Amino acid sequence: MGKHVRAGDLGIWTEQVGEGPDVLLIGGLGDTVESWQFQLEGLAGSSRVTAFDNRGAGRTAMPPGPVLVEQMADDAAGVLGALGIPAAHVAGFSGGSIIAQEMALRHPQLVRSLALQSTWPEPDAYLRRWPHLVRWLVETAPTERDFLEMFYLDIYTARAHDDGTVDRFIEDVLAFPHKQQTADLLRFLDAILGHSTAARLPQITAPTLVLAGGRDSTLRPDLCGEVARLIPGARFEVLEGEAHQPFQEVPDRWNGLVAAFWREVD
Repeated sequence: MGKHVRAGDLGIWTEQVGEGPDVLLIGGLGDTVESWQFQLEGLAGSSRVTAFDNRGAGRTAMPPGPVLVEQMADDAAGVLGALGIPAAHVAGFSGGSIIAQEMALRHPQLVRSLALQSTWPEPDAYLRRWPHLVRWLVETAPTERDFLEMFYLDIYTARAHDDGTVDRFIEDVLAFPHKQQTADLLRFLDAILGHSTAARLPQITAPTLVLAGGRDSTLRPDLCGEVARLIPGARFEVLEGEAHQPFQEVPDRWNGLVAAFWREVD
């Protein structure tokens, strides 16, 4: 059962399950607690897992004014504070991995370790062009279903499209009652892709695992690997055959990797 917690002036929707060492999950563009369902189910036997809706997504409101990654990192820290968690293993994917990086820089005492899926140090020319694709899809897609079908071509493997996995995800999104406003999605996207941690990543002291999908065309292994190179002592693994969101497509494999990493840290 989820609930709102107060972090600064913002009411943030959270869900917490399980018992054991604390884990905080940070989602990416437009994603809510539900995007982590396989982790909330699969990791609860060994960890106390907390997920939340980022500002402007799901059941967390988007406040007026600028949207900054620093604010969202403070939101994540505020969730831990509101729940009385002194420190946690922090996992983030895509845009959430950038929030997790910034959280480790701004609130190092709260971060026991980092697991960064589909991440980058700063946008390269390829990645800087990607938001234009998203904007054009939002503006021109005849229906929400059409938008999702096209958008997910760049997110999931052909395997997931062919075996019906993507169709099931689309039905879940279409049925979700807490729709994100298009303007809020684009504001989040602009904040994430206007942010750089490249010069500061060597300051991160938390044990770090960086994961890349071998077939991720947007956050390619070379871009993810640069994050691992810049963070002292970071471990880098490529999930061959996987795309942008392996934690959803192959959750057992993904959960096993991060859980083993957390056990080593503990």
